Amino acid sequence: MRRPSLNSREVSSSRKHRRIFADNGVAMCVDCVEKEYPNRGNICLENGSFLLNFTGCAVCNKRDFMLITNKSLKEEDGEEIVTYDPDLCKNCHHVIARHEYTFSIMDEFQEYTMLCLLCGKAEDTISILPDDPRQMTLLF
Repeated sequence: MRRPSLNSREVSSSRKHRRIFADNGVAMCVDCVEKEYPNRGNICLENGSFLLNFTGCAVCNKRDFMLITNKSLKEEDGEEIVTYDPDLCKNCHHVIARHEYTFSIMDEFQEYTMLCLLCGKAEDTISILPDDPRQMTLLF
């Protein structure tokens, strides 16, 4: 019997997959990611997948591109919320993660947030004015 190498990223299909659940009940697979909810600083992705954090599908043992499914856009109190299950295995349709991206305008700033098991968590604030008031220095 051949032993798998320590560098192998294949996951045994006989073991049970560890899952966590999003607020809407969507199961996300922690066995498919290198790190859960990695800190991405201010990199907020409206769509796409962070493939560097993807170790491979725990069900079919393949590491391939993702499918974007169940994309929805809703607005609540001036906030735009985009959610989807982008991180769906292209080969076996195993749900890896649920991606949520928000955009809102607060006073003179655009605010962005992202939360996804695969893509990570991030937030960013950008001024809508030509000169960012946070970057201005006081002149005496």
